[in-house]
Amino acid sequence: MKIIIFGGTGFIGPKLLKAFEAKGHSVSIADTRKMPDWEGRIADSDVVVNLAGAPILGKRWNDRVKSAIYDSRVDGTKLIVDAMGRAKASGSKVSALVSASAIGYYGPTQDEPLSESSPSGTDFLAMVCRDWEEQSFKAEKHFGIRTAVVRIGIVLGRDGGALEKQLPIFKLGLGGPVGSGKQWTSWVHLDDVIGLFVFAVEQTQVRGALNATAPNSVRNGEFTKALGKALHRPAVLPVPGLALYVLFGEVAEILINGQRVVPTATLAAGYVFKYPQLDAALKSICAPASNPAPAKPQDART
Repeated sequence: MKIIIFGGTGFIGPKLLKAFEAKGHSVSIADTRKMPDWEGRIADSDVVVNLAGAPILGKRWNDRVKSAIYDSRVDGTKLIVDAMGRAKASGSKVSALVSASAIGYYGPTQDEPLSESSPSGTDFLAMVCRDWEEQSFKAEKHFGIRTAVVRIGIVLGRDGGALEKQLPIFKLGLGGPVGSGKQWTSWVHLDDVIGLFVFAVEQTQVRGALNATAPNSVRNGEFTKALGKALHRPAVLPVPGLALYVLFGEVAEILINGQRVVPTATLAAGYVFKYPQLDAALKSICAPASNPAPAKPQDART
C-alpha cells in the first residue's frame, strides 16, 4: 500500500514509518504547513495516517498554547479530511484514514473503567479530542472513507514519551508517586502504539475508536514502584500535587487526575498486545539499549 503520514516527525512517526516499510509498504511524510503538493500526495495514496498536533506537555498553558493545541489537531484534521474528500470525488484510490486521538477524550475520572463506548469528558483536553475525532469521522460520514481513531494513552518508550523527564529523576533515586498515588495510570508501550496503527491500517474491517492502552492499567503508586524496580532504585519520595500546580499550572491536571482506560474494542478487533504487563514493558525500556528485552506477544488477559 501507499501510505502518507502527517505529523511523522515526532516521537511516534519515525518509528511508525519504519514499521510500515518493514512490512513492504511505500510510505511518505507530509506537512500541510510546509509542502505545497500535500493534497496531490493524498490523491496518490491508499491510506492517510494523521499524527499531527502541537505538544500538550512541556509548556504552561495560556490562550496561545491552548489555541495551538486545538487548531493543530482540529483545523489540521479538517484540512486533511476535506482534501481526502476532493481526492475521492476525483477518482482517487484513497480508502482509509487512521487518525490519532488521546485518552484525554474521557476527561479525568476516579475508578470507573472507561471503554471506547464511554462518553467524552468536559474539560479542555476532552473538548480538543472530541472535536478532533469529529473532524476525523467526517471522512467516513461524508465521503465513505473507512476511518479508525486511535486514542493514545501514556506512552512508554526510549528517548521520549512519558518517561523522558521521569527517568533521570528515578535513576537518581529521587522518584516517587504523584499526589496521592491512587490515581490510575493508563499506560501503553510504544511498540503497541506502533503495532495498533499498523493493525488499523492493514485490517480493512477495523473502524471507529480504538483505545491504545495496555489491558492492565495500574495506580500511580504501583507505576512508580515498578519503574523504581526496573531501574533498581528506590521510588518512595512523593511529589505533592500543589507543587505540580505551581510548576506547571493547568497542565498539572494531566499528572494528578488519572483515568482507568480499557481497550475493549481494540481487543475485540483482534489486536494482541506485545506488552500487556507493566513490569515487562518497563524492563524492555530500561534494559541497555544494545541488548533490549525482546518483545513477544502475550495473552492480554494474563
